[in-house]
Amino acid sequence: MKKQRFWLNRRAVLTSLGGLALEVVLPRSTWAQSAAEGAGLNLTLKSAPLALQQGSSTPVWALKADAAGFVSRARRGDTLNLALTNDLPVPAAFEIRGIDGAARLEPLLAQPPLGANGKTSFMLPLRQAGTFLIDPRLLGDGAEKPILPRVLIVEDNDGGTDRDEVLLIDDWRLRSDGSALAPGVDAGNSTPLFTINRVTSFDIKLKRNERVKLRIVNGCQRAIVALKITDHDPVVMAIDGEAAEPFVARQSQIILAPGTRVDAFLDATQPSGTSSEILLHDGTKAIPVGRIVTSGEARSAPLPAPKPLTPSASPRVDLKGAQRFDLSLDPSQWSTPASFDKNSKSVLRAKRGQTVVLAITNTATTPATFHLHGHHFRLLDRMDDGWKPFWLDTLVFQPGQTQRIAFAADFTGNFLMETMGNAWSAPHLVRWYAVE
Repeated sequence: MKKQRFWLNRRAVLTSLGGLALEVVLPRSTWAQSAAEGAGLNLTLKSAPLALQQGSSTPVWALKADAAGFVSRARRGDTLNLALTNDLPVPAAFEIRGIDGAARLEPLLAQPPLGANGKTSFMLPLRQAGTFLIDPRLLGDGAEKPILPRVLIVEDNDGGTDRDEVLLIDDWRLRSDGSALAPGVDAGNSTPLFTINRVTSFDIKLKRNERVKLRIVNGCQRAIVALKITDHDPVVMAIDGEAAEPFVARQSQIILAPGTRVDAFLDATQPSGTSSEILLHDGTKAIPVGRIVTSGEARSAPLPAPKPLTPSASPRVDLKGAQRFDLSLDPSQWSTPASFDKNSKSVLRAKRGQTVVLAITNTATTPATFHLHGHHFRLLDRMDDGWKPFWLDTLVFQPGQTQRIAFAADFTGNFLMETMGNAWSAPHLVRWYAVE
């Protein structure tokens, strides 16, 4: 089989995040109690051993459910009764990445950190379908152990797939004794490692002509990565929990910032008995992390082109009369989550229903990731005369780069913004904004 290589270099990994050709839609509905009831989800943040090295066990802190694994599922339109328990000896702050408008669940603003041995619960109306992340890492810098997120899948129509598979990417720094280092500190001489689904090599077995939905999640602490499946052409269907107009991934590669989620369809078109590498690129090299293994036929002919997933309601961003603000990613203007004061000055105060345009500048000499809570945003063209045809909740900035984003301020409340560099030692930082 012909070996395929990444076309990426480090600059391409960082710049291509803004080059996807898709159209994602943003929900306008208010975040209100749903009439439909869903199942309860009980999650406990506790110590959990992982086999990251042969012959040894690495203790980490992770969100665990009653059932094994790192994925929880629910249905769009349900109300999820989510109960959280913190069995760690330190406080933890939780966010659900990608859920819009949930102001009363905002960590550090509406919800204080959950103390050691603390418990809390709330009802979460699931207005959006897609792939989300329950993330307890906001206070994780410099912790005794790295803290790991959990994938939340909210199901709707699947666009005609046979099944779905989650590909959760994690990055690690392992000490010589096999223990794992938390981010936000000097990595020293620790050994870097990437895993898929928390194992060092992961195979997906498909029948010929079978179609699978890959829910690809960058759960890395800091790393910006690209994923490539050789000999296949994944079709991107959604990004950051919002449905997209289907498009074929450029060069069969999918690029993800920390926390980014991409849903892609993949058809098993290779002959039975073949295998294709899953390669991860960290900006310096391609790393084999798994395989697609094709076996016997599931159907005699390939499926037709995929149909778009069910979108949420789709507003347009009206740039005329938008409220405009400047934002620097200079760390001196941000706070660590541990020192954050919710009475500090907000980045902006917007009126509900207004369009907000943010001109964001990374003043550092290294890349930075920006994440917006509460709303998805458009990435504007350079002259503000249009926007990229997709919605995001996370964006990567090159050193010295300014980018402009726009969002419709549909949801009232106070919401966080996050930023961090891509170095392991880079601090996780926060600020906040208000919609009135």
